[in-house]
Parts: sequence; structure tokens; C-alpha cells
Amino acid sequence: MAIGLFFLVLTLILLGAVAQRIAGLGFALLISPFLVLILGPHEGVILVNICGVVSSALIVPRVWKDIDWSMFRWLVIPSVFGSIPGSIAAVYLPSAPLAVTVGAVVLAALTASLVLQRSAVVVQGNPPKVVAGIAAGLTNSMAGVGGPAVSAYALLARWPQRPFAATLQPFFMVMGLVTVTVKLLVDPSRMPPLDGWMWVVILPAIIGGIFAGEKLSRFIRDDHARIAVVVIAFLGAATALTSGLLDLFG
Repeated sequence: MAIGLFFLVLTLILLGAVAQRIAGLGFALLISPFLVLILGPHEGVILVNICGVVSSALIVPRVWKDIDWSMFRWLVIPSVFGSIPGSIAAVYLPSAPLAVTVGAVVLAALTASLVLQRSAVVVQGNPPKVVAGIAAGLTNSMAGVGGPAVSAYALLARWPQRPFAATLQPFFMVMGLVTVTVKLLVDPSRMPPLDGWMWVVILPAIIGGIFAGEKLSRFIRDDHARIAVVVIAFLGAATALTSGLLDLFG
């Protein structure tokens, strides 16, 4: 990968880590469509998953006391049943249809989340958690974004922001590990084409983004941060969808 292009990727990863620390989610939503455009849908989604695992793992100790472990179990176990078939299918999908899938999934998920914010419906019990977990596993493995499915559940279940944001971190970590492991076992050639020093530089970028997000969170309201993430993600997803459609029918 060219140096200039890598630093663009690095900047996106840094911004994603900032969003993840401020809002609890947003890493994948923010950067997935753009990395798909830069690296291609296969390698781009795998890099999103790898960076998402690292970011969440670094945040977990800082939010440990707020994690709802019962909710975590009900979400993460079903997510595995969505991640495994979704990962296998994603490996065998051609690049253009997968790029269209990434863009369409992100746009649909964002739109559903925005609509559900105004919903008066309240869900209860464990079946909705299972559905949310499976949906998150599928969308994460196919498009690199598992957050909207659980975000929609959180809105409908009236799950408070603090435990919701904390619980998502171990959830994203496990779900991302499953996705990356399955994809690379099926096809190791899908590993993103980065040099060794690039992988080394990515880690401090994520750490810097997390600490920057922690500092900025004192001055930025959660709802404002989420709005910014949604707007940028809409633009990126629309671009990825358009690019995929042009490749498919051009």
C-alpha cells in the first residue's frame, strides 16, 4: 500500500477510535464504507473488524464496572450463530456485490436506527436480545457493522446509555474475533495488504483516538457525537454503494 493512502487509512482509524470512546459505538459505522472504497470490500471489512477488536479490548478495562454481563451473554452467543455463516458467505461473494451489500446494509441500519429513535414501542424479554445478537453477527461479518442492530434493540428496550455503551465493548471484541478467525481460516489471502510497520503504527493510533475521545467526551454530548457519526457514515455508505453499483453494472 502507498504511504499516502496508508496515512489516510490511519486517520480514519484514529477518528473511529475517537467516536467509539465518546459514543460507545461508531468505529465501524464511521470507517467501514471508506475502508471498503480504499482496500476493497473483503480486506476493508477484515481491517475494520481487527481494529474494532483492538479498540474495544482497550476500552473494556475503562468501562468494566458498567458492563451488564447478563445482557452480554444473551447478545454474544446468538451473534456467533450469525457471524459464522455470514463470514463464510462474505468470503465467497465477488467484490462488487459485496461492496453494494456493505453500502446497503449500513444505509438500511442507519435509517432503521433513526426511525426507531422516535418509536413508542418497548420490547421486553430474551427473544429480542437473541434476534439482535444474530442480526449483529450477520451485519458485522458481511459489512463490518454490528452496532446498528444492538443499537436498535437498546432504543426499543430503553437500555440506559452508560451500561449499553460499556456492554458493547466486550460484545464487539468477541464478535469481531469470531468473524476475523472464520474469514482467515476459510481464505487467508483476504488479510489486508499492510506492511509489518503499518500494523505497528495502527496500535498507537487507536490508543491515541481512545484517549482523545475520553478527553473530548467531557465537552461533547453523546447525542451530538452520534449525530456526527451517523452523518459521516451515511455519506460513506452512499459512496460505497454507488461505487459498487458502478462496478457491477458499469
